[in-house]
Parts: sequence; C-alpha cells; structure tokens
Amino acid sequence: MLRALILAGGYGTRIKEHTDTIPKPLVKANDIPLFIHIINLYKIYGVKNVTILAGFKIESFYKYCEKNFLTVDKIQHQYLINNEVNIDILDTGLGTMTGGRILQALDVYKDKEYFLTYGDGVSDVNIKNLYSYHSSKNSVATVTAVRPPARFGSLNIENGKVTKFAEKHHTSEGWINGGFFVIKDEVKNYIENNNNTIFEKEPLEKLAEFGELSAYEHNGFWQPVDTIRDLERLEEALIKNG
Repeated sequence: MLRALILAGGYGTRIKEHTDTIPKPLVKANDIPLFIHIINLYKIYGVKNVTILAGFKIESFYKYCEKNFLTVDKIQHQYLINNEVNIDILDTGLGTMTGGRILQALDVYKDKEYFLTYGDGVSDVNIKNLYSYHSSKNSVATVTAVRPPARFGSLNIENGKVTKFAEKHHTSEGWINGGFFVIKDEVKNYIENNNNTIFEKEPLEKLAEFGELSAYEHNGFWQPVDTIRDLERLEEALIKNG
C-alpha cells in the first residue's frame, strides 16, 4: 500500500488555546492526538508507512513519538508503532506552504503514488475504495469531496419570528475539499519549485483546469478541527461511533 503523507507544519492560529504549546495535529480528541486518529484510519486499510510533514513546533512530534513509540532512528526521526506502522517525521521548514512541503516529500521518497491528507481532519473514508476510484480515473490527483459540517444553527423566520431552529442539513450544502488525496508523482509538475506555493491554490486549480483532478465523493463522517467547538464535535462523534 502507498505511503501516507500528513501535512502537519502549520501554525493552527484558529485554535490557539491549544497551539500556543503544540502543533494542531497533536491536539488530543478523547486523549488521542488528531494525527494518530488519522494514522489509525490508514492502518485499517494496510498503510504501513506514514510521513509527518512537520514544521511548527516540530520538537513536540519528536518528544511524543519518542515517549510513545519505538525509536528506530533518532537522528532521522523514524519510529515504529506496535510493530505495524513506520512513522517518519520530515522537517519541511517553519514557514513552508503546503505545496512546498509536498515537493520536499516527493524529493525524499521518489515513489510513484502517495496518499496525502491534512493533520487536522478526521474521517471514516474508505481508503481502499478511494484508491480504487483514483486508479479507475487515471488522473494525476484525486481529492475526497465532503459536505461541509454545520457550524451555525439555521433559522426559518416568518413575520419577524423564528418558526424553526435547527442545525444546517449538510446534504443541502455543496462539496468541499476534505483532504484524503491520492496523488501521483507527476503532481510535482503542477507545483512551483519553492516553499511559498500553496497546494490548494494554483496547483489544484491547474489540475482541475487540465482535467487531472478527480473527486471521490464521501457522504460519511468527516470533521475538521479549526476551533474548540470543532474539537468538541469530533469528540462527541468519536464517542457516539465507538
């Protein structure tokens, strides 16, 4: 199975209650860091090699892995979880944008294809089906399309009175980028060779323009963590879903 790359180098400024001291992927949901929830999903589908594309407070990743996992190579920052999953922590720089982080990983590993996602979004997406879909489309990249989660209560108003209050129904919304990509090595041809390139801007726009970006529609669970309320929603969902 492919190597999974997890983007985990940003500042996490919208949840500073936690990220003043640790990177956002190390924020815990029900006592388990977000990036471990993500790794556990990949592990279900046989993904045995994971690379954390780190930057901001990278030392926190080193400390966590050294404390909780077997250290395979302290100099190269390689660790092993339960003799099952190999974790590399790759220092992609403090101010590097997502495109630059991805390019650095492609230069290091030189594989033909990779899984790629963000370190702050937890889902139950079927990784096997995602990869099969990607392979059938023969595109350079596939993104998992999800419905945006409800953030605000919706109001039905008549004559100045609220007649119904409810959370927005996610199926009434459009599709958004949910992460959980599959990318081919050729994606580097769409990323300008510097650390300032934001993957979600020109690279993905170009891929879409040239018909090289497929969308795998996921109607199941997906929860990003941008705010404290998002974290609470995730924790509630994890308890509910066991």
